[in-house]
Amino acid sequence: MKNYFVSQFNTGEEITDFFMIKNIAIKTGSNKKQYLDVLLGDASGEVSSKKWDIADEEISGLGRLEAGNIVKVHGKVTEWNGLKQLTILRIRKYGADDDIEISDFIKAAPEPPEEMYTYIMEQACSIGDNDLKTLCVGTLEEYKNKLMYYPAAQKNHHAEMAGLLWHIKRMLMSGEKLCDVYTKLDKDLVMAGVILHDIQKMNEICSNQYGISDGYSFEGQLLGHIVQGIKVLDVKMAELGFPEEKKIMVEHMILSHHYEPEYGSPKRPLFPEAELLHYLDIIDARLYDMEDALEKTQPGDFSDRIWTLENRRIYRRKDDEE
Repeated sequence: MKNYFVSQFNTGEEITDFFMIKNIAIKTGSNKKQYLDVLLGDASGEVSSKKWDIADEEISGLGRLEAGNIVKVHGKVTEWNGLKQLTILRIRKYGADDDIEISDFIKAAPEPPEEMYTYIMEQACSIGDNDLKTLCVGTLEEYKNKLMYYPAAQKNHHAEMAGLLWHIKRMLMSGEKLCDVYTKLDKDLVMAGVILHDIQKMNEICSNQYGISDGYSFEGQLLGHIVQGIKVLDVKMAELGFPEEKKIMVEHMILSHHYEPEYGSPKRPLFPEAELLHYLDIIDARLYDMEDALEKTQPGDFSDRIWTLENRRIYRRKDDEE
């Protein structure tokens, strides 16, 4: 049975336990020696890991390891730039005699996928604008099977089984409340934007049935989910006979939801519903990253540095006991 979880690692300790490979590669360092660069994970989180100066006779065996494999690792917990790492001393693939539970290795959204999907579909069916409702319901039906397990990212926010559903659901919940406050917003447009904004991540990111991604598709690397989303939506909305203005506004919401060119959006939002979509997206992403960090942090202490939050270390208050 598993004894050490990533969230429990303490700098300086030696651990021996099972982990799942998230990403793996054999690389060559500045000293011209080869090393194993692997991202290991379990249900509690992930840790960047290295096996330094691997010998020639090790290459063949290590080269057969791949993302999704469960491996037994003996290593030492270190720290670099404020982040915990694992220096691997020994590593092997698990065998038939090893006692493991797959649930120990899979990070998953906190709600059952079917329940999240049902909630999102109900929101789609409640859209008053018939064009937007037809588009959203049809899209959710088309991607239902993949939504049951797809993450919202390879790493960082919502990189977990059914993480995309969890991301969409919480954005819908927040969006509905804010439309009650800002009553001039077109709620139908906001709800449609939330449902559709990241849907092509399922064709951008490569993922197995456990929601574990080992990279991006060819088109995903060259275009990204924003451009992929607009390509698909342009065809679908033309087939449905969308009025030109409405079609362009939906596409603009997808195009602008990352806000900045360096994050993939060549245009910033140019109407209120598009502006709100961006902030719904970033609020949910950042709070997810904060919640995830605090789960691994003791009360009264600061988290490791979080790259997605400008390398901030997040504080967990002393009375925040689980």
